[in-house]
Formats: sequence, C-alpha cells, structure tokens
Amino acid sequence: MKRIFIVFPVLALWLFMGISAQAHDGVEAKEINFKAADGVNVFADLYLAPTGKAAPLVILFHQAGSNARGEYGPIIPRLTEMGQNVLAVDQRAGGKYFGSTNRTVKGNGGRSTKYCAAYPDMEAALAYAIKDGFSGPRFVWGSSYSAALVLKMGGEHKDDITAVLSFSPGSGIAMGPCNANNYLGTVAVPVLALSPRNEMKSRKEQFTRLEARGMTTFVAEKGMHGSSMLVEERTKSDTSETWDTVIKFLKRHGAS
Repeated sequence: MKRIFIVFPVLALWLFMGISAQAHDGVEAKEINFKAADGVNVFADLYLAPTGKAAPLVILFHQAGSNARGEYGPIIPRLTEMGQNVLAVDQRAGGKYFGSTNRTVKGNGGRSTKYCAAYPDMEAALAYAIKDGFSGPRFVWGSSYSAALVLKMGGEHKDDITAVLSFSPGSGIAMGPCNANNYLGTVAVPVLALSPRNEMKSRKEQFTRLEARGMTTFVAEKGMHGSSMLVEERTKSDTSETWDTVIKFLKRHGAS
C-alpha cells in the first residue's frame, strides 16, 4: 500500500504525518513523526479522544527490544475506552519484540541504541504534545528502561508533566548513567511505580525510597516484567488488581 506523507512547515522542525494506523474501540490512530533534538526522526501513533485535546493524554514508552504497537496493542484499548488521548512512541532503543516493527529504529539505519540515548525521543514526544495543543493532564508511562527515563522526565520536565507511571524501572548495569535509582530523589511529580513480585529483590530499595517521599507503589503477585503485567495473555493470570491500581492513579491525577 502506498503511503502519502504530508509535511507541514513548523518552526520547531516538527514533521507531522496523517496516516491511518489502527483503531481501538472506534478511536482510530494516526501515525505521526517528529524530530528529536539531535535530528532523529521519531515515529508514534496518536489516538485522539472524542473530546479532543483538552482530554488527558497518556504518552506510552516501550521496553528494550520492543516497539509501541507490539507492547501496547492490548493496553491501548483500556485507555481509549476511558476517554484518554494516547500517544504511543517508538524510541530508538527498541526492536521487534512483541511481533511488530520499531519504525524509529528502522528509519535510523536499523540500529538500536543504548538505553540512555533514547531520552531525546521521549523529550521530543512531550514537546510535540505541548506544541500540538494537548492541554489536559499529561501522563508519561514507561516500561523497563523507559520506566527509569520517565522518572528522569518527572524531575526535568515537572512543569509539563502531571504524573509518572513506571513499570519495572530499570536499574541494571546496562542502564549505565540513566539507572532509575539516580532519579528517585529528583522526580518531582506524583509517581506510580509497579513491579512483579519476582523482581522485588532488586526493586525493594527503590520502592522504599519512593514510598518515603509519598509516592505510590504496587506489587503484582503474578505479574510480568514491564507493562506486560497488565496483559493477561502474557501473565497467564488475572490482571484486574493491577489495572484497578493504574486506573485509580490516573483518575486521582485528573484522568477521565
């Protein structure tokens, strides 16, 4: 199928492309792209709520080796059903995990980068949302490595972010200088940090530090790494308590 790219000249080097991507509960996505600060072209899918850009916006960032459509395909319908705007982003550190293609990696020569290098893509997604007029509450949602980077965003962009959802915040050696533990004391917006029970040995100190600052934590007894703890097909167990926790947090901070 031939794709038609429509470019709008915008001062801040934004590229916007209106292509039908996929639909959830009658909310159809448009594939968009925008430039990160270092010039990398970042791809994402935008699901616009029926009530428009004043509705809350959830910006979704995936885990290592992954992509927005694959990881969040089963999750997005619950968010659009709530009346949220959703922006699901392909970062430059990613791949084909969960059975879809990472378009940003593909367009960047097919090379996935180190985790910290994806931070400009995440900042660019937030900047796009602000510039494009999404005026409601803005939530940034990360999975694994990006769960660490959304904590960083919650400190450095606190005036533009309402709250952070951090699923299995990455703290291993591969995280390098963007280890989640570096941001536990600087994140300056409300946080919901989540982990499956089988990862809590490495995450107990994180959660203790966040709880001491009044942040919210949740342990999924039979969960799975990252945002997959919300997907029953992946956990092979009931995810209703995890979903209830997420929805309660979103509503507490201004979601529909």
